[in-house]
Amino acid sequence: MGPKVYPLRERNIVLIGFMGVGKTSVGSLLAKNLFRDFIDIDQEIEKKYSMKVPDIFKELGEKKFREMEREMTISWCRDTRLKVISLGGGAYAQPDIRKVCLESNIVISLDLTWDSWKDRLDLIIDSRPVLQNKSLEEIEALYKEREQMYKLNSFEVETDEKDVEEVVDYIVSSLKLGWELYQPQPE
Repeated sequence: MGPKVYPLRERNIVLIGFMGVGKTSVGSLLAKNLFRDFIDIDQEIEKKYSMKVPDIFKELGEKKFREMEREMTISWCRDTRLKVISLGGGAYAQPDIRKVCLESNIVISLDLTWDSWKDRLDLIIDSRPVLQNKSLEEIEALYKEREQMYKLNSFEVETDEKDVEEVVDYIVSSLKLGWELYQPQPE
């Protein structure tokens, strides 16, 4: 017997996308609208280890952070209590995380064009350890590299020119349509 297949309505929703794209803002409102708990993986790591993510990077290194991230993400994605889970921007680069996310969750990629994202850089750069000491060209290369990986999803939402409420409304209507179309049929 293979792994249990969950109907769409009974799957966790995982938000992926580049850092600063709005996963936490969208995720918390989406969870509220769907009456689910919201889990932000970075916040869960900070709670568990009593350290801020930038401090973990600085004191323990990125490799250790990625191990924490993998363990925390896999644990939450396999938890069957219905949730909306927001991943850190680099988490989805880990094959183990991608595999678990895609096998039993609905993975939604929040997509923002490079030009729109670049406009947010000043607001987010200080809180993102991965961006420290990188030139704009290096950041763009990282953006392009991760953009390909984010294409492995259940569906994608363009967020340019949309506020958080518009993105959430779009996701909710898409999910409800999917849930109606793919209802398990009685045998």
